[in-house]
Amino acid sequence: MNDISVLNLFLEAGLVVKTVMMLLLLASLLTWIVIVERYNFYKKIKEINTSFHKRFWSGEDLNILYDEIAEENIPLYGSLSVFNSAFKEFKQLNPQEIITELDLEGINRCMRVAIAADEEEMNKHLPFLANVGSVSPYVGLLGTVWGIMTSFQGLSDATQATINAVAPGISEALVATAMGLFAAIPAVIAFNKYTSELETMSQSTLIFSEELASIFYKQSIRNK
Repeated sequence: MNDISVLNLFLEAGLVVKTVMMLLLLASLLTWIVIVERYNFYKKIKEINTSFHKRFWSGEDLNILYDEIAEENIPLYGSLSVFNSAFKEFKQLNPQEIITELDLEGINRCMRVAIAADEEEMNKHLPFLANVGSVSPYVGLLGTVWGIMTSFQGLSDATQATINAVAPGISEALVATAMGLFAAIPAVIAFNKYTSELETMSQSTLIFSEELASIFYKQSIRNK
């Protein structure tokens, strides 16, 4: 083999090693698609919630804010989703009647449901990154072990046992390990980063829900 390149190593590899390489290449492509999609998704959520928090704490009337959000057709995530669900429940209450503890519990339940739905949406695809990060190195290692084993089996049929006889086969096999790491490393880094961002956003949403619940509680006290 005069021209040793990744493509040549792939083309000359055995069926099992080729299959492993193709699986790892597919996993790597899907990983980068998920990385880009989650990056854009989290960026959109942060921008939406930053803008919403400024409007909410500016002192704007909450009824007007609720109506404006409905008209703007903004994607509902994070604090915005919690506010929309809670205030929708709040508006259904009779303003002429006293807000009871049961009413407050209904509002809190709506906020908990919104938070759970948000976490489920934000956690989407992260298990895939975790699986690629943990499994890919072993899949690559499987291809390497299989390729090396095949190379040494072929050595028994050779008239002269030299390093030149097994070097091409070992090189082909080691590419599988390299591809396994190539797929795993970005997946692990992205998973850790996005998990940290998810925890930060979830904590921020939870704090906002508690502040919003306090506002509704104060409203119920004033109505008594």
